[in-house]
Amino acid sequence: MPFSSVTKVADADFPTRWGQFRILGFEGIVENPQPCNDDIPAPSKRIEGAVALVMGDIHSAPPIVRIHSQCLTGDVFHSLRCDCRQQLELALATITEAGAGILLYEQQEGRGIGLMAKLKAYELQDQGMDTIEANLELGYKADCREFELPAEVLKQLNVHAVRLITNNPAKVEALELAGIRVTERISAEVPSEPTNERYLQTKREKMGHLVS
Repeated sequence: MPFSSVTKVADADFPTRWGQFRILGFEGIVENPQPCNDDIPAPSKRIEGAVALVMGDIHSAPPIVRIHSQCLTGDVFHSLRCDCRQQLELALATITEAGAGILLYEQQEGRGIGLMAKLKAYELQDQGMDTIEANLELGYKADCREFELPAEVLKQLNVHAVRLITNNPAKVEALELAGIRVTERISAEVPSEPTNERYLQTKREKMGHLVS
C-alpha cells in the first residue's frame, strides 16, 4: 500500500435529493509519490482525499459500491463530453433504490492529471486527438489513478466484499488485489450522447471498459 496513513477526518449527516446519507471524509498520506508526468516532479508527500457517502446497513450483505473520480466539468457543469455525471446519478439512484450502499468520491480530476491539464487535453481533443492520445501528448500516463485509497476506506468501514457499479475492469482488479472481494459487477452504462460517442469508443477500445 502506498499510503503511510489513511485517516477519517469527518463524519456528518447528509440529506440529498436521492435520500439520507452520512458523509465521511478521508485523507491518505503518500510518502515519496511517483510522478504521473516525468516533467513535473512530485512533492515529497502527497495528501489524497476521498469522500464516502454511506446509506443504510452496509454490513449484513456486500453493499452496492461506486468508486467515482471527481469530474468538475461533468458532475457540476453537466458537460456532455463525458458520461461522468450520468454515471454518478445512476449510482446514487441505484444505492437509494437498494436502501444501502457506499459512493466513494475520489479527488482524481481527469483520471488523476488535474483540472488544468484536463482542459489542455480537451484543447488537443478539439484538434483531433482522443482522450488517451491527449494525455500522452501532455506527458501524462493515460490513467494516473490507482484506486488504493477507496480500498483502504472500505476496510476502515469494515466492508470486505462489495457489489461494484463500474464499467472499468481495472477498478475490479484493484479492489481484488487490495483484498476487497467483488461479488458482482453492476453495469454503469448510461445512454450516450453524440458529443461523447468517441470518448466512450476510446474507453471501450483502448482502456477495456465494458460499454457497448
